[in-house]
Amino acid sequence: MKVLVLGAGQLARMMALAGAPLNIEVIAYDVGSKSVVHPLTQQSYDHTLASAIEDVDVITAEFEHIPHDVLDVCEASGKFLPTTDAIKAGGDRRLEKALLDRAGVANAKYRLVGSRQDLDEAIRHVGLPMVLKSALGGYDGKGQWRLKTQDQANAVWEEMAAFLAETEGQAIVAEEFVPFNREVSLIGARDKKGNVSVYPITENVHVDGVLNLSTAVEGNQSVQQQASEMFSAIADALGYVGVLAIEFFDIDGKLLVNEIAPRVHNSGHWTQQGADTCQFENHLRAVCGLPLGNTNLLRPTAMINILGEDSVDNAVLKQTGAHVHWYGKERRAGRKMGHINVCAENTEQLTLSLKTIAAYLDESAFPALPR
Repeated sequence: MKVLVLGAGQLARMMALAGAPLNIEVIAYDVGSKSVVHPLTQQSYDHTLASAIEDVDVITAEFEHIPHDVLDVCEASGKFLPTTDAIKAGGDRRLEKALLDRAGVANAKYRLVGSRQDLDEAIRHVGLPMVLKSALGGYDGKGQWRLKTQDQANAVWEEMAAFLAETEGQAIVAEEFVPFNREVSLIGARDKKGNVSVYPITENVHVDGVLNLSTAVEGNQSVQQQASEMFSAIADALGYVGVLAIEFFDIDGKLLVNEIAPRVHNSGHWTQQGADTCQFENHLRAVCGLPLGNTNLLRPTAMINILGEDSVDNAVLKQTGAHVHWYGKERRAGRKMGHINVCAENTEQLTLSLKTIAAYLDESAFPALPR
């Protein structure tokens, strides 16, 4: 089979690597350059988007922020999965919140803000402190504000008003500040028949709004059950096909949905070494009509994001259970350049391995690692 991925970044790259053993050929559409490329070499093909759509069996996406005219063309082909509605919801917090309400899953109180009057209403309804997030575009800590006290409202509104003026159709979602114990995520897959298979809960550590460390271990079954039920509710509401990621706040064992990602996800990279079937392969299996692969945890595994670094000490590769994955990118401060998956026989050994590896890595570049 042949699959066209909208987006030509590292997620398309890893889908191509996962698809090769299944004889699934993956090509990618670079939304920025409007060219069809090889996901690994970035070599351009002699294809327009229209001819690529004709040439493939399935179309999918590696990120949410895809121009709607591109999505509409792909949807018209009848080949696009999961659904264009899912991709649009993942890229617009207004649609996302409406989806969560429709699916009946717990999420933070919120109000939409497009004016100063809206902000005052949000303060009354949501309460202070609150977090304000751009409806379109914001990710990795960008397009976000904190409002802690009423006397900060004027200054925060001035910043947001300037931001709103920059983008047509933009809005702000005001959410209650949730005093969570930890951030967790669930990666799962749903096939064309509605069958669902989910991976174990992953505990995530963010620094300045950017994921630094994800750890998958056998955890609280009550939390796992909550997450699995919410996954099914959201996936069923969307008629979803493929891999879907859901990020949660864990508040004393009760989960609230923070956001969804209708695609393979950074916090699921650990599945490459920690599960029998990785998220990238399961996404391809789902959209190509193949049976879903096993999602059980084989062994405790952690994923370390490599941000803004284009090399690591070779001593890392000497550590048992360590696997380095590079994305072939040019170095840039804060950019996701690759990741390191670390596996161990038990949680104690995993912690020890992370500490050993941390000794070879710059603490300022890898601040979430235990030391």
